[in-house]
Amino acid sequence: MGYSSSLSTRLLALALSVSLLFTSSSGHGHSWDPYTDKAKMIHHDGPMLTGNVKLALMWYGDCGKDIKNTMRNFIKSLVLPGKDHLQPQVTRWWEVVESYQAMMPGAKPGKSPKIKVEVVKQSTNKSYKHGKVLTLQAHIPILIEELTKGDTSVLPVIVAARDVSIQGLCNGKCADHLLTEEPKPRPYIIVGNPETECPEECGWPFVPAEPGSKGPVLKPPSGNMAADAMVIAFASALADAVTNPMENGIYHENSATPMGPAAVCKGIFGPGAAPGNPGKVQTDPKTGGNFNAHGNNSKRFLLPAIWNPATKACWTL
Repeated sequence: MGYSSSLSTRLLALALSVSLLFTSSSGHGHSWDPYTDKAKMIHHDGPMLTGNVKLALMWYGDCGKDIKNTMRNFIKSLVLPGKDHLQPQVTRWWEVVESYQAMMPGAKPGKSPKIKVEVVKQSTNKSYKHGKVLTLQAHIPILIEELTKGDTSVLPVIVAARDVSIQGLCNGKCADHLLTEEPKPRPYIIVGNPETECPEECGWPFVPAEPGSKGPVLKPPSGNMAADAMVIAFASALADAVTNPMENGIYHENSATPMGPAAVCKGIFGPGAAPGNPGKVQTDPKTGGNFNAHGNNSKRFLLPAIWNPATKACWTL
């Protein structure tokens, strides 16, 4: 599906956003406040992703090397600590996600087993074969099939270029974990690009949250706003996918929608976080980039807070 002009693309994206916004916001009353509301993560009898989590990445559109390299370095950093041993490490953040295994029936006491995340397949689609506005029903299942060739052992991740809109994003979510439709539902992740798509919401805290916001604007650790913001969004979606892959695993029962370990702590990156203020984080003395985690290959990342089962509260590095 192609489009003859960027105007038609934006109009369709706007129509999708308005429709989804109305659907998701009407009739649910109280919205979630991560700074004051208390989450209660409950196991709903479904599985977690454990052992080896194999990712199949599709770079849809011209994503650019900065985004690709930053996201791939983050994925490696989940299981490979940096050789310089600087603290805190991305691996420590991932250990909290791994600790959710203790909430599963029959879990053994002690430290939870490792969950190894690795990229086993990548695909690039620079031709915009299915257009620049991707819908969950018409386009995403086709992309997943093209990417995986029916291999259900991998977790598909669709990453959008700056000029691509994905249905469901920009309405409170900058990435998401979802299921394909029956009869054989499978989990997948979509990641939006905030460079032109809702930068105030999905580019924050590297761009002002809204006009007049009093919180500090951070400098992206890699130097690329979109790449670092997409790592934040992807990390959140990955944590949710691992703990609740089939939408019947571990989550908080919010009135509007089930919320995973990162969703209930949205907007918190360090101590002292408040609306419009990400909290206290570190600053690279050489680049000025802001971060809270060291990764593999001397990379630095800003990672979102997640709900910690041990403390039953939002936790950040």
